Amino acid sequence: MPSAFAASSAPDLEAQFHAAWRHTMQHTSAPANGCYHASYPSTVWSKVDCVKAPNRLYLPRHKPEAQTVGNGDDYAAVASSGVISQTVGSFPSVSGVTSESDDGESDDYSLQLNSNFMSTDACNGVSGCQAWEQFVYASGEGEAFMQYWLINYGDTCPSGGWMSYQGSCYMNSAAVTVPDDDISDLANMTLTGTAVAGGSDTLTFADGTEAYSTSGDDSVVDLATAWQASEFNIIGDGGGSEADFNAGSSVTVNVSLSDGSSDAPTCASNDGTTGETNNLNLGSCSASGGSTPSIQFTESN
Repeated sequence: MPSAFAASSAPDLEAQFHAAWRHTMQHTSAPANGCYHASYPSTVWSKVDCVKAPNRLYLPRHKPEAQTVGNGDDYAAVASSGVISQTVGSFPSVSGVTSESDDGESDDYSLQLNSNFMSTDACNGVSGCQAWEQFVYASGEGEAFMQYWLINYGDTCPSGGWMSYQGSCYMNSAAVTVPDDDISDLANMTLTGTAVAGGSDTLTFADGTEAYSTSGDDSVVDLATAWQASEFNIIGDGGGSEADFNAGSSVTVNVSLSDGSSDAPTCASNDGTTGETNNLNLGSCSASGGSTPSIQFTESN
């Protein structure tokens, strides 16, 4: 009896160890700016070469009509007080998911952790300009990076690598090479964004027993000064595209944040900022406080 119990519980115990390790890596800072990798059970980041992020647009919401999920129709976790210093997105439960595609390409999707639209010094006083930052895992590119936006900045963008797109400006951080993960691994994936005023913004992507990190200066859009809401989801891989799941899919999304308070954040509906979508339908959203204030909701078809 004891040996049978041990055999049946060993996979569950190993999964708990892996989840605990991913949680540790979410809160373990890399020693300096750059790109890093770590493998379970080590919690030490090893420096790796950064690569150039793809010139692929991950668009801000742009249409007023309702979607299934995305393009504005999504929940965001709104901080109860102050500004957000870190957000972690995860999928505590995934059921019925056997396939996903984007424009006919299997296992092509993005995980996005997106800030609110912000008024910061990065806009250089341009009227109507809003800064925006995305932490992106791009499965189709096999890269993770941050994409920065100055929305409604005008056609003449600031120097320093900014590119123009329809009256707005965008640029990318350095990217870290990551696996092109199968959709079956979704429950083991986490995406973390961290912002430090006067320091760096850092993306950490973890899947199973591997973790990857890249960073960039917070001064690009001054995220740490005005980060008050976070959207996280699995959606199309750029260009306003849609991640299409098989019928019968159900995904639970958790968005936890650190804002210096133990109070529960607000579940803000229709508060998504990305232009990409998926074909799932949103359920109800609940919020909880404590040591890890968070919101949680389910989406399914």
